[in-house]
Amino acid sequence: MAEQNLAEQIANRLRRDILRGKLAPGDSVKERDNATELGVSRTPLREAIRILAKEGLIELRPARSPIVSTPSVKQISDEVEVLLAVEKMSGEMACERASDAEIDVIAAIVDDMSARFDSADTLEMFETDMSFHSAIAKASHNIPLAEIHSTFLARLWRARYLAAVQRRNRERVIDHHNAIVDALRARDPEAIREAIGIHLNNLARDIVSVIEQEIEAAANTSKTPSPTPPSDHDARAES
Repeated sequence: MAEQNLAEQIANRLRRDILRGKLAPGDSVKERDNATELGVSRTPLREAIRILAKEGLIELRPARSPIVSTPSVKQISDEVEVLLAVEKMSGEMACERASDAEIDVIAAIVDDMSARFDSADTLEMFETDMSFHSAIAKASHNIPLAEIHSTFLARLWRARYLAAVQRRNRERVIDHHNAIVDALRARDPEAIREAIGIHLNNLARDIVSVIEQEIEAAANTSKTPSPTPPSDHDARAES
């Protein structure tokens, strides 16, 4: 159990490094170097890497170090479509099945976001935001649906974070979440579907825009010519 908890802690550390850009798409995740840096054995590190591979953040490669994944625009678009459908379905079910106590917990997350919006670390605010959406999925009391939501939320974690950073807006974030909570309290499936739609309908466009910018930046970097070392003739001429 302790080993499993350690692996999850390491996965969380690596996940945050990926979100913050310390580990960029295409970067190698070297077991030995990371184990030394974190002060852990390679066994829990391997398990942490497997956790992140299941989430789509890391790509495993035979006989080579795993690398940070670089998903295609098509892959991201398809996954956003699934997530949006699952979020709306979860919201509708939560309207019917969530307890008042569960709705109070969901509302408290929004209150916390509102109170800390201007002072919290960007990543911490994003993680709080995602806990709001996860809480609604769990409140659907449909275990397979909540598992699907968790899977696709994890697969879009980095892309969604990058989009959230670019679109950080207090009114949009807090007002949209409060509208979802209001629909939950009213037990109104149509209202919550509309509120979630307003909140997430531009998600695919925003995420794709961020990914396209990243791909373009990577392409431009690869096109930048390396300084050409002087030839023997040039070297002699300079001397």
